[in-house]
Amino acid sequence: MGFEPPQRLVRTLGETYGEAVAAEWLGRLPALAAERVEQASLVAERVMAPGGRSGLVVLVRLPDGSPAALKIAPPFARPDREREALAHWNGWGAVRLLDEVGPDALLLERLHPEVSLRSLPEAKALLEAAGTVRRLWVEPPAGHGFETVAERTARQTAAMERHGADETVGELTATALAAREELLAGEAETLLLHGNFRQGKVLAGDRTPWLAVGPEPLVGERAYDLARLVRDRVEDLVAASSGASAARRRVNRLADSLDVDRERLRGWTLFRAVESGTRALAAGRRQDAELLLEFAGWL
Repeated sequence: MGFEPPQRLVRTLGETYGEAVAAEWLGRLPALAAERVEQASLVAERVMAPGGRSGLVVLVRLPDGSPAALKIAPPFARPDREREALAHWNGWGAVRLLDEVGPDALLLERLHPEVSLRSLPEAKALLEAAGTVRRLWVEPPAGHGFETVAERTARQTAAMERHGADETVGELTATALAAREELLAGEAETLLLHGNFRQGKVLAGDRTPWLAVGPEPLVGERAYDLARLVRDRVEDLVAASSGASAARRRVNRLADSLDVDRERLRGWTLFRAVESGTRALAAGRRQDAELLLEFAGWL
C-alpha cells in the first residue's frame, strides 16, 4: 500500500518547522514507512486521514493478527520525548506504548481514531477531558529530558514579539507577553504535562473509555496544560451571542473542577490563544487567527 502523507500533516509540519525542512523529510516518508512496517513484521491496513499533525499514523496488524497503530514522526518533532512520556504513563490516561520500531517510530495500542471527545456534547466532553488530563499530571521520571514551560514559551515569545508593532494585534500581544512573565515568576509546580491537550487529543479506547494521544510533553504547572482545552470549539463560542461570558465561565468551571487557580488558568489561556493566533496570522490563516484573537480579547 502507499504511505502518502495526509495534507494536514504536510501543512502543519511546513508551518511549524519550515517548508524546506518539512519537505525533505516528507519526501523520504513513504519509503521510511514501508521500511518500518517491514522491519516490525506488521501488516499495514490504511493510513489515517486527516490523521495527526506531527507524524504519519498507519493502522496495522501485529504478527499475531492483533490491531495496533504505527506512528512515524520526524526527528525535529521529538518522537523520543513522546516515547519517554508514554512509557512513563504506561497506559495510565494515555495510549499505551507497545514497542519501539526505530528512533522515529512508535508502535501503539489501537484506539478508535474516528471517535474523539469532540463527538460528545460540549458539557460531557469537558467533563471527560478533565477526568483524563487529571491522570496525566504525575511526577516526571528522574533524569528526564523534557523542556519546561518557561523554555517552550520563550521560543514562542520570540515569534510573538514580531507582531508587537502591529496596530491590530500589538496591544493584545503585549498583554499576553506580560501575563507570561507574571505567571513564570510565580510558577511552582513541576508535573509532567501533555503539552497539547484538547478534546481532539482524547480518543475512545477498549481498555478504558477515553485515552489521550499525541502528547508534546513538557514539565510545569497544570494551568498551562489546561489552557488549550479552554478554547476548544472556539468557533462555536465566537458565533454565540454570549460567547465572551461563556468563555469566562468555562475558565472558572475547569479551574474549579481540577483545583487549579482561576487567574493562572486565565493567564495561560490568554497567552496560548494569542500565541496560536499570531502564528496563524504568520501562516496566512487569517480566519483562524481572527477567531483565536477575538477569543483572547474576551479574557
